Amino acid sequence: MREFSLVAARTLRRLVPFDGVCVLTFDPATMLPTGEVVVDGLPPEAMPRMAEIEVGAADFNKFPALSRAEIPAATLSGATDGTLDRSLRHREVRRPHGFGDELRAALVSDSTAWGGITLLREGGSPDFTDGESRAMAALAPHLAEGLRRAVSREALSTAEPEHPHTAGVVLIDDDNVIVQASDAAERWVEELHARTDDGRARGVLAAVASRARGVAAGDLVADASARARTASGRWLLVHGSVLGQEPGPRTVVILEPVGPIEMAPLIADAYGLTDRERAITQLVATGLSTTSIAERLHLSPWTVQDHLKSIFEKTGAGTRGELVACLFFEHYAPRLKRADA
Repeated sequence: MREFSLVAARTLRRLVPFDGVCVLTFDPATMLPTGEVVVDGLPPEAMPRMAEIEVGAADFNKFPALSRAEIPAATLSGATDGTLDRSLRHREVRRPHGFGDELRAALVSDSTAWGGITLLREGGSPDFTDGESRAMAALAPHLAEGLRRAVSREALSTAEPEHPHTAGVVLIDDDNVIVQASDAAERWVEELHARTDDGRARGVLAAVASRARGVAAGDLVADASARARTASGRWLLVHGSVLGQEPGPRTVVILEPVGPIEMAPLIADAYGLTDRERAITQLVATGLSTTSIAERLHLSPWTVQDHLKSIFEKTGAGTRGELVACLFFEHYAPRLKRADA
């Protein structure tokens, strides 16, 4: 993902000059940020507040809104009619660190948001133009497809962790300061680079905690969880909740290695399977015949066969057995083999 982001930034700079850039990856199921590549952008200590604003506060040009927009790119100067301080993130985070206008784009492929990109200009520099925004919008689908493929490669190359079955628990206060963490959680937090030097949660940890608080307060109806890849190549399910109404640290985030059930939807998304193709794949995995699948989904057998042909082409599978192995067991095979030994 980092290599792709750096290449994308170099390509963009030829068309749209900028002073800083940030590329985010999202969990496509929840749109929570799971990773970031920053070049000449905000310092790490500023990122927890950015995550809080992006996940739980009202602001201009937020990525979920851009992902649903007809044009997925927009400038902050345009959205605020030239008054950048109308934006909470600019007022509290961007301007204090010397930045001016920003140009954002949601990276959407096949109706799925895989990430977002933000280009920054220093304070005092000219704002981004409408032409530059249009150029970004034109490039966004291609960048999204590149990011989707990068995530696909990562999803299918999960590494074997040193402690494969150990979940960790983190207690976080309302300012996103990590108050307490189990030994296992300490390992996962370090692998995720999810803590700033001053002890605050950042990245996916901050995003999940912020959403959990929003859900508990009734401000959001959403899933406070995300799948994120660690530095060692291991995928984790990160999910949060808020305990009771008592004062003090109440946000609990659990980090646990994911299994096939949690990874299969991400892998299916990465292959670009449609909702219908996903449904057929799940029924294939249960052993149903083409005729039975057609009856279950109220389709003709020929339509099911057409969908299966498309699924095989996307995944590279040649048979039903290969398809199930590819989507559900391929990257777990070495682990399962050792377990049977």
